[in-house]
Amino acid sequence: MLIEEFETLVPRRGFNRRDFVRASVGSGFAAAVLPTLAQTAIKTDSEGLVVGEVTIPVGNFKMPAYRAAPANRKNAPLVLVVSEIFGVHEYIADVARRFAKAGCFAVAPELFVRQGDAQSYGEVARLVAEVISKVPDAQVMGDLDASVAWARAQGADTTHAGITGFCWGGRIVWLYAAHNPALKAGVAWYGRLVGSTSALTPTNPIDLVATQHAPVLGLYGGEDSGIPLASVEQMRKALAGGSAAARASEIVVYPDAGHAFHADYRPSYRAAAAEDGWKRALAWFKAHGVA
Repeated sequence: MLIEEFETLVPRRGFNRRDFVRASVGSGFAAAVLPTLAQTAIKTDSEGLVVGEVTIPVGNFKMPAYRAAPANRKNAPLVLVVSEIFGVHEYIADVARRFAKAGCFAVAPELFVRQGDAQSYGEVARLVAEVISKVPDAQVMGDLDASVAWARAQGADTTHAGITGFCWGGRIVWLYAAHNPALKAGVAWYGRLVGSTSALTPTNPIDLVATQHAPVLGLYGGEDSGIPLASVEQMRKALAGGSAAARASEIVVYPDAGHAFHADYRPSYRAAAAEDGWKRALAWFKAHGVA
């Protein structure tokens, strides 16, 4: 888990678990990365869109999520948006609206909510130890499957589904591309590729290239201290010897960008890399039928 960039943290207070989730999905910025760059954060309006919090049934559990979709388009292709470790706050909701403006049915599920309230933590080390490290990959895959099923019931075109994610969510993109045989494409923003494993997180993306079902565009920063370029090159080599979808994958490295270069609300934001990456992401989805 990548925590080295987040050292000065601000706590939040006054919410119980249920009320905090209800109030926070798609709103505010993550407490653990304050101060934010509110002046430069991109603000995408909801004109022409249907937006807001929804609940997605996963068995008997009701998972909160943020949905953004074109108001007047039926059968819009689905894009799953997977958050950083800070959950579905305003930045992730804005990304979902950007995809909706591009004609997609975007869903950003709260994938940590069973383990705790990610945005209520003011210290990243505690957030990772007490919440994120307790989230099983199998649970996440099931929650994403449930999100696809829910979106299908809402009229989204899940036969042309894509997934994108940031940091923690970037790793999940690679995993889901090997999990869901119906997925068309993924875009992984600076997601971890190699590393230690555990009973809850038994595999790394590099371990799954032989069974990868969908091509993934990986977007990485050359100055990312948490994801060394050596590991990126290791993944490139592994993809070249993987499944057809793995071989069709692509990795782009922005030499002057560090981790979280797309996070426009944080000091790590690099406009040129973020804008180029966004254009590549939209083109990638279009080229693979998610459009």
